Order: sequence, then structure tokens, then C-alpha cells
Amino acid sequence: MITIRPADQDDAGQIAPLINMIFDEMQLEELDDIPEPDLEQAITAAYQTPDYLSEKATTVVAEADGQVVGVAFGYPDKNEDAVDDVLARVTAGNDAFGSAFEAEAESYEHEWYLDSIAVDPNYQGHGIGGRLLAALPKYAREAGQKRIGLNVDMANPGAKKLYDRYDYETVGIKPIGDHMYFHMQYELDKDLVMA
Repeated sequence: MITIRPADQDDAGQIAPLINMIFDEMQLEELDDIPEPDLEQAITAAYQTPDYLSEKATTVVAEADGQVVGVAFGYPDKNEDAVDDVLARVTAGNDAFGSAFEAEAESYEHEWYLDSIAVDPNYQGHGIGGRLLAALPKYAREAGQKRIGLNVDMANPGAKKLYDRYDYETVGIKPIGDHMYFHMQYELDKDLVMA
């Protein structure tokens, strides 16, 4: 049975490898030389902060048999700098990074931005990504937002299909790192159709 719930600090160690999959796919040049344990340690530290869990951002997990098998992480656009500062702080003291990691701006104005969504490869194809997406409107509304935005790599048509199925519409194109992304938005006055 899959449970979708807000993340807590104890989930951080299980969230880190899922988020790291996204960093791997993004092929960010500034992370190329960072050893995997150091990167996962920084990600874990970030997901133990109140800012990442519920204050500036929201982290939601999918749990199966006591294990985190999926994660969605997002925030109102106005909180993007504060959220990015968390990762900068947790990497600043780590010699492997050399200097603090600085993320690029990714959100559009007036949206709750879905920064990251990932599902354990062993659980992909079971509707977990869709269930995580279906849980997000509640958090966006609680943050006073009327739309959810996200970026999907143009080289990942499978992910774009998922967002298309959930009525996300492409509203722009955005470069992040060395990749081009479709920026997509979902208007909250629509009803999410469960797959």
C-alpha cells in the first residue's frame, strides 16, 4: 500500500538518493566532481531543515512498507531564494563543493513551483508520480497560489506525457544548466483527473 504524506526529518536520508537521481539527469556541470556521498550528505542536511519540510517549501513523500519510494518538493515562487539559500548553506561547509552551490532561478512569477519530483526506479510505472502530483494542489492553495509550475527536460518525453495527462500546459521554454526545459503550469481551478 502506498501512502502519500508530508515528509519529516527522519525521511531525509531516504529522500536524498531520489533527489540525487534528478541532479544526475540534469548533468549540472558544477556537481560533476562532487563525490556521491558528499552530495547525498548535503541533500540530506537540506531535507532535515524546517525550511525544506514546511516553512519555505513543502516536501511530500510516497511511502511503501515503511520506505520512502517517491518525493515531491515545491514552494511558492517568492520563496525560491530562501529555498536556494538552504542548499548554499549546507554545501558551504563541505570541502568537496569548494564553494557554496548556487542554484539557478527556475520558477515563474505567481506560481507554486514544483522543483523536484522523483520515484524510486523499482516503483516506477505504478502511478506514484501521479499520486504525488494529485496531492500538490492542496499545498499550493494553502500557500495562496492559483497555479503550479514546473520544468520538464525536453529530453524526457515520458515525464512530459505525465504532466500533459494531468492537464499541465506548456507556457514557455527555459534553459537550466546545459539542458532546455519546457515550463509547464497547471491552473488550480481545473479538476485533476486521476489516471
